[in-house]
Amino acid sequence: MASGSGWYLIGPLIAVALVGFLGAVFWRMGLHWTFAGEDGVDRYADGLAIFDADDYGLLSPAAVTDDADLADEIQRLLGDAGIRATQAVDREGHMAVLVFVEEVEEARRLVGGSPAL
Repeated sequence: MASGSGWYLIGPLIAVALVGFLGAVFWRMGLHWTFAGEDGVDRYADGLAIFDADDYGLLSPAAVTDDADLADEIQRLLGDAGIRATQAVDREGHMAVLVFVEEVEEARRLVGGSPAL
């Protein structure tokens, strides 16, 4: 086959057409869910819909309080005991002091006399 006949362009043209077709298919598949919820209601306003409101992943609440200063004090107490802790605010405005699941029993024993529980 002679190189001047133009047959050498068929392979690259097929590849470009195939990439364009797949790009159009994936673009349509990727944007299909965005057009489904255009009724003005934001279903994800409170975070990701796959999580419950009280789902903290690997963390579990050791104490829950309404007072941010008390939550800071509990977090400091747990930190002094060598337990890593963080805080989260739930939808009602309560402060939850969160620790890893393995340490939740020890953390609850430490803050058991606290008015936060």
